[in-house]
Amino acid sequence: MIVEDPFLAIADANRRHLLEELRRGPKTVNQLAAGLPVSRPAVSQHLKVLLDAGLVSARPEGTSRVYAISSTGFMRLNIWLDQFWDA
Repeated sequence: MIVEDPFLAIADANRRHLLEELRRGPKTVNQLAAGLPVSRPAVSQHLKVLLDAGLVSARPEGTSRVYAISSTGFMRLNIWLDQFWDA
């Protein structure tokens, strides 16, 4: 499932939790899975949705991937939302 709409991506509570964790700093899937009552593969699926929506980035580190917040993805959300504050 490819979810490119960032609003659909953040609609899920587990994905919002992952974003809150990543806001504190980059983490691996295993580190992120430790804080959720879902399996590691489920965390990977949630991260894929966030990646497809451009809200997180991933870089290889050894045999793991390290995920981080994508400021560019959130800037697009922010720009879109900002148009409503002056209305």
